[in-house]
Amino acid sequence: MKLCRFLHRGRLHRGVFREGLLLDEAGEAHDPEAVTWLLPFEPGKVLGVALNYPDHAEELGLSRPEEPALFWKPNTSLLPHKGVVRYPKGVEFVHYEVELAVVVGRPMKRVRAKDALDYVLGYTIANDLVARDHVKNTFRPPIRAKGRDTFGPLGPFLVVGEVEDPQNLTLRAYVNGELRQEGHTSRMLYSVAELLEYISEFMTLEPYDVILTGTPKGISRVLPGDVMRLEVQGLGALENPIEEEA
Repeated sequence: MKLCRFLHRGRLHRGVFREGLLLDEAGEAHDPEAVTWLLPFEPGKVLGVALNYPDHAEELGLSRPEEPALFWKPNTSLLPHKGVVRYPKGVEFVHYEVELAVVVGRPMKRVRAKDALDYVLGYTIANDLVARDHVKNTFRPPIRAKGRDTFGPLGPFLVVGEVEDPQNLTLRAYVNGELRQEGHTSRMLYSVAELLEYISEFMTLEPYDVILTGTPKGISRVLPGDVMRLEVQGLGALENPIEEEA
């Protein structure tokens, strides 16, 4: 089930996307281009994992981390489908990162990997934008690079009960219709289950916490005027334009 939230004529709807139709609570269909998209749920903590694809580490000239390299993504960075990414003044190089995002469904503490997927509510798409100018600590990128306002598009749906294996999904990123990035979740250094085990060993994960699981190789610069379209197999497409920061 693809769950979403949107505004239509000033009213908040909690809807579903089914067979190409955007349906509200009453089953009324809406034009996806005529609504204002919201985040599909209200996220709790948002954690990212750096260098979780070996080919991405290689393209940056870095070695693989010996354990998951975690960083925070502040909630003020989050942005819904179709929301406008603001390109910061004074920043020379911004790049996108298509990622599978895992949404926790119930409290987790010291959960073993073999049981971890039972605690997952669903999955969505994340764009972990980076101001590359400010990446100094490359294994755990600073919040100045990753945590800027609008640098965390998420959505468009929370997909529940439709992903049989999170390690068997194709990821793609397009810029202005051109395929720039492509990878597969089977190439993760640490699987979704292993990440959840690692994090829950020292931190309680709660419902609607989000884990961004890393990006494959293929990052490149984006600029104001560009439109990014990110796809994860079975999860839809997350699209966001970029404009110069006012």
